[in-house]
Amino acid sequence: MANSTNIDDFDKRILRIITKNGRISVQALGDAVGLSPTPVARRLRRLEEREIVTGYSAMIDETALGFDVSVFVSVKLDRQIDDALQAFEKAILAFPEVVDCWLMTGSRDYLLRVVTRSMSEFEQFLVGSLTRVKGVAEIESSIPLRRVKQTGSRTP
Repeated sequence: MANSTNIDDFDKRILRIITKNGRISVQALGDAVGLSPTPVARRLRRLEEREIVTGYSAMIDETALGFDVSVFVSVKLDRQIDDALQAFEKAILAFPEVVDCWLMTGSRDYLLRVVTRSMSEFEQFLVGSLTRVKGVAEIESSIPLRRVKQTGSRTP
């Protein structure tokens, strides 16, 4: 895990800017933080090498692609041992409907965000796929009404 104690104000500004615009040019990034392109490129490369910056991606509007249903699904397994957790996680990796999966503390073992085109497609996924994963004991679904905030990642 990266140690963030060696991040200075320039690095923090770089992180804030690339979080909002990962396609910004090194020249424009330098202009925005008050450095020339060469030190900005060096700092960015160092942030990548330290695995503080782990990659670049595009934010996609799922509804524009016809994926109108997003559901948070809490899953409790019948056993919480390493083999059961690994088997569940392996199964989840095969489902394109699951766009996020978190191992949780508390009364449920996993929290998933499932995205489908319709409620009937969600039902098909739930009944035809998720409930058939070995070890799943309980499932609870919550349907969000609207997203209030989306930032991608937290920066210093």
